[in-house]
Amino acid sequence: MLQIKSICKTYVTGDLEQRALDGVSFNLRDSEFVAVLGPSGSGKTTLLNIVGGLDRYDSGDLIINGVSTKKYTDRDWDSYRNHTIGFVFQSYNLIPHQTVLSNVELALTISGIDRQGRREKAAAALERVGLGDQINKKPNQLSGGQMQRVAIARALVNDPDILLADEPTGALDSENSVQVMELLKEVAGDRLVVLVTHNAELAEEYATRTITLRDGKITGDTNPLVLDEEAMAPPEHKNLGKSSMSFMTALSLSFNNLRTKKGRTLLTAFAGSIGIIGIALIMSLSSGVNRYIADIQKDTMLSYPIEIDAQTLDMTSMLKLGQESADRKADHALDGVYTNPTDIEMASGYTSSLTKNNLTPFKKYLDDPSSDISRYLGENGVIYSYDLKYGIYARDPDGKLINTDGVTFGESKTDAAMSNMPETPMKSAMQKQTQVFTQLLPGKDGSTVSAAVTDNYDLLYGEWPKGRNEVVLMLDENNEIPLTALYELGLLQSSEYEDVMDKLDAGESVTATSRRWDYSSACGQTFYLIPQCDFYTKDGDVYKYAGSDEKAVEGLLDGAVKLKITGVVRPSGKGSYQLYGNVGYTKALTDYLISYTDESAVVKAQKASPDVNILSGMEFSPADDAAKAADAKKYIASLNTSGKASLFRDMMSAAGSGSTGQMQMLASQSESAQAAMLDNYMLSPSQDTLLKIYDSYISPGSYDDNMAAFGEVSLDAPFSVSIYTDSFENKDAISDCIKAYNSKASTADQITYTDYVGLLMSSVTTIVNVISYVLIAFVGVSLVVSSIMIGIITYISVLERTKEIGILRAIGASRRNISQVFNAETFIIGLCSGLIGVGVTLLLLIPGNAVIHSLTKAADVNAFLPPQNALILILLSMALTLIAGIIPSRKAAKKDPVTALRTE
Repeated sequence: MLQIKSICKTYVTGDLEQRALDGVSFNLRDSEFVAVLGPSGSGKTTLLNIVGGLDRYDSGDLIINGVSTKKYTDRDWDSYRNHTIGFVFQSYNLIPHQTVLSNVELALTISGIDRQGRREKAAAALERVGLGDQINKKPNQLSGGQMQRVAIARALVNDPDILLADEPTGALDSENSVQVMELLKEVAGDRLVVLVTHNAELAEEYATRTITLRDGKITGDTNPLVLDEEAMAPPEHKNLGKSSMSFMTALSLSFNNLRTKKGRTLLTAFAGSIGIIGIALIMSLSSGVNRYIADIQKDTMLSYPIEIDAQTLDMTSMLKLGQESADRKADHALDGVYTNPTDIEMASGYTSSLTKNNLTPFKKYLDDPSSDISRYLGENGVIYSYDLKYGIYARDPDGKLINTDGVTFGESKTDAAMSNMPETPMKSAMQKQTQVFTQLLPGKDGSTVSAAVTDNYDLLYGEWPKGRNEVVLMLDENNEIPLTALYELGLLQSSEYEDVMDKLDAGESVTATSRRWDYSSACGQTFYLIPQCDFYTKDGDVYKYAGSDEKAVEGLLDGAVKLKITGVVRPSGKGSYQLYGNVGYTKALTDYLISYTDESAVVKAQKASPDVNILSGMEFSPADDAAKAADAKKYIASLNTSGKASLFRDMMSAAGSGSTGQMQMLASQSESAQAAMLDNYMLSPSQDTLLKIYDSYISPGSYDDNMAAFGEVSLDAPFSVSIYTDSFENKDAISDCIKAYNSKASTADQITYTDYVGLLMSSVTTIVNVISYVLIAFVGVSLVVSSIMIGIITYISVLERTKEIGILRAIGASRRNISQVFNAETFIIGLCSGLIGVGVTLLLLIPGNAVIHSLTKAADVNAFLPPQNALILILLSMALTLIAGIIPSRKAAKKDPVTALRTE
């Protein structure tokens, strides 16, 4: 039962007030066909809209089955329209881009009914009105009478308690009008039907009750319902149901709307994609440049890792001192001769810049996975180098044994000079340039060779080494090896090498001829690696060095590690990473040598007697003069004939005794005679004499010196550390981590190194940052333009779909649902814009890269759009359209449904 109690409604337009309803009161039965008659402007449609919840009354009350609507919120009215009211309009108000079935289903989607249930109920409603065979047609494919019957089916599909019809026959001919009125009369058999019409004849023929309005007041009621209100319970506030539109429904509505305007939709999406295309092209170029820079950075950092040696020269401090000296200004008047202390200060700076690094605690820091530095390590991580000592030998084509390091057998002038140089960073750098054998950079996860090596070197023959006894022969970019290296590797006769060196010493010119070997022939050479510890053999109570005795070395070859060349490689030219040397071995060989040496007899013997030099039998630090004298006597007794003869000659020469003739006579004597003279001299020497001999000719050495001579190294004390990163930013971060480490370490444990790359590349980083900021500015402008354009397009769509807004509100859609519809439209446009933008960008990159290659004269820089960036751009496009559509969608949601329904 519906009660209208003293309803008043006034419309205010400027200073004009028009009272549409003036205290209207009447009651309606649950099942009757009520016709509301009256002239235009009498308030019929206003009354119908208030009963239907489309319009709000100013005063009075609308009571539905004892439920007052005075306190109804917008959401309550939406639910009321969706569950209680069904509307039939004069102009049908069907959504043109939806099928007949979808138009009828619409009210059910807001009610939250599942898809299958919606289709069944909608089909049944259309069957009821005689349109069961027209469900897939669009409204514009139907006649006026059929469209009105679709509107009636839509009004009935939710089984409402009240059906409101506003001039349903106004646009129909007589035949269709009769059909519609018959249908409404049938519907009124089980529900309330309220019909607003100008046609009194139709009302009299079909309606069971007629209410007449004039100037907003009831002037007649043919069958009023009188209630005893005192006996009725007072009205209460209660929601009559719940309505909600899913996002998929909103998406379907918007998609079907856009599909009817394919051309404009595509043009709109393309217009929206222009900003995305601009951004995508900038991102593609930026990605290409960044990849190129990243490759350059990675390649640079691969070639120039952060290297920290046990002893280093702090070039940063030296350069700083040099700059300070160049910038120095006089702090005195220019009126005389003054001293310039710069030379002394520079010399002092050089001396203080030579520092030793304690790498043992630093290695613990690097190996700690929880340390900050681990986050910035590159693909190759941290590589430790150890000062390994070993001898590698080969046989030349004549079968002669060749020492491949060039120091003992077939020694070159360059190697001899190098061996006499003190240990300095300069010597380390020169040795890196001249060494024949070098360790290959190990890979990740236990692989023997890093990808950095395999990516920068082409395998010409064979395969990369996999074990400790396999090596690879390294050529230069011209497939060549230095001639001296070929002699030292035993590929050429050592006799030729000696002839060449003799000619060079004599100042003669030498012309070298080019030689060629097949890869397989070059790989046929075998090398014999003898660990340094094996050169020391036990002789009585002491150990003797046998490395300078060629026959002794021959005897050690059977137990040597036989190294086989498994492949031949050449620089690929793809990067700047370069290996120094001609033969590369694996880290497995390094690990083996360290382990083997640690378990060797000479090392174990020295560890067992840490206070005694096992090479001489003397104590490293004698307790007193008596112990020194005893050690001197013991040492001389242990010498062989040649050793005694040599010591005796040195003693006589240092003493300066005897005439020239006597010295010549002494030199003419045999070593046995000279040794006998020393033995005779040592029959009863004084302690002072023994002390002089000890101090002048005998060095007890030290434990550390002996262990180093044996080739023993500690894994915790590397000779140098190479820290690899993949970018300058990570390199800077590692530098900061080292500074943080130094701030916590003691003075003795602080690390000093020279950041050569940092000195060279600081300006490049600044340039790259400036370019990035410029690109970001371009992107920002494109985003603003895209957002403004999309907002305008969405607003135009709101204006075009105003009537649809009114229809949706009439069937119970809330303001939020209306926002959803337009948000769905902007979502679709944004998705299309993003897809078009990405697609067009990918097409433009094809000729774009050709232009880049032509301008740069190189194929290294390739603009590309990473998949993740493409996805981000599509999401960004959708987000921008949604943001840009917020204001238009809210404006659509705020539209008055009555006004919207009147829009044409």
